[in-house]
Amino acid sequence: MGFDPWDAAFVADPYPAYRELREQGRALWWEATGQWLVPHYADVSALLRDRRLGRTYLHRFSHEEFGREAPPPGHEPFHVLNDNGLLDLEDPAHARVRRLVSKAFTPRTVEQLAPAVDRLAGELVGQLLADGGGDLLTVVAEPLPVAVIAELLGVPEADRALLRPWSADICGMYELRPDEETARRAVRASVEFSAYLRELIAERRKEPGEDLISGLIAAHDDEGRLSEQEMISTCVLLLNAGHEATVNTTVNGWWALFRHPEQLVSLDSEKLSTAVDELMRYDTPLQLFERWVLDDIRIGDTLIPRGAEVALLFGSANRDPARFERPDDLDLVREDNPHLSFGAGIHYCLGAPLARRELTASFGALLADGVPPLKLVREPRWRDGYVIRGLDELLVEF
Repeated sequence: MGFDPWDAAFVADPYPAYRELREQGRALWWEATGQWLVPHYADVSALLRDRRLGRTYLHRFSHEEFGREAPPPGHEPFHVLNDNGLLDLEDPAHARVRRLVSKAFTPRTVEQLAPAVDRLAGELVGQLLADGGGDLLTVVAEPLPVAVIAELLGVPEADRALLRPWSADICGMYELRPDEETARRAVRASVEFSAYLRELIAERRKEPGEDLISGLIAAHDDEGRLSEQEMISTCVLLLNAGHEATVNTTVNGWWALFRHPEQLVSLDSEKLSTAVDELMRYDTPLQLFERWVLDDIRIGDTLIPRGAEVALLFGSANRDPARFERPDDLDLVREDNPHLSFGAGIHYCLGAPLARRELTASFGALLADGVPPLKLVREPRWRDGYVIRGLDELLVEF
């Protein structure tokens, strides 16, 4: 069917294969990972909100009851870290943790960060300008969200270089069929990152500050407070989810603009809000989102039993002509754009407003008056990996 996440040509351009999938049906069995592929917008959107599916099944079943094997004991540090984060919790635990996190991570938090986001974006673009160009990925796209999350959490500047490598190693486990070396790196990063945050939390308990960790420690309601592990998992999730989406939307977005010069020429600060969402739709940073089937569901004529796993294809859904006019066209002023790049339902991305703020600041700084137009130096390579899909580099000059 043309769907091959381990093929470099597919990763570089999965959209023709998605078109084929949508033509073939609404739920398609894929033997390679034992998953049902769901390529249509309406189905993906509905299933994100359907409580018969879950990111985990352990709130209702044991591994044995669900017909699945428990992860290897050696992977436990990764799973403890991952399974206590908002993304992999289900109600009632999810509702409790999200409610408490929302007390600390408020819209006001994002507003207060805005000047720092704009300043950091300006400084990074200034460095790129001073150098006459360079790798947009490593000079601007990666440092900005990592610095913002570090600022949010109160991570000292001297320690910030640790965050990106830890995050990259942990995120390797979200790819399809990760190998043992990937798991080993993820476990090591989980242990080291958790230990670092445990120390930071202990410091903030003694001396609270204005940072998010202090806010998480203080957050409470009638049901109590966040556990230390829930705080650690929340901080790691904010970094991982926050920076992967922002980094890949930045570089994938600029690569799309370079291939559509007429759109790039017309892009100005007034169009940035719709442009950012359109770039997220056009080349989705998270291509696939997995869910477990907790109770039998029917997708079209296909009955999918409890215990199965579905792969919701965000990249395909965001190019579905049944929902988007001219879905394969990049349209930076597209108004009707309910893309699914931030998810939907109870797992809708808590950090979406911050991600949009970072992207607007980053693109705005590169398009500001006095900054010469960017020019592509050479066609980029795509990084290994499909689920979190991004470029290996993006070399530019002014």
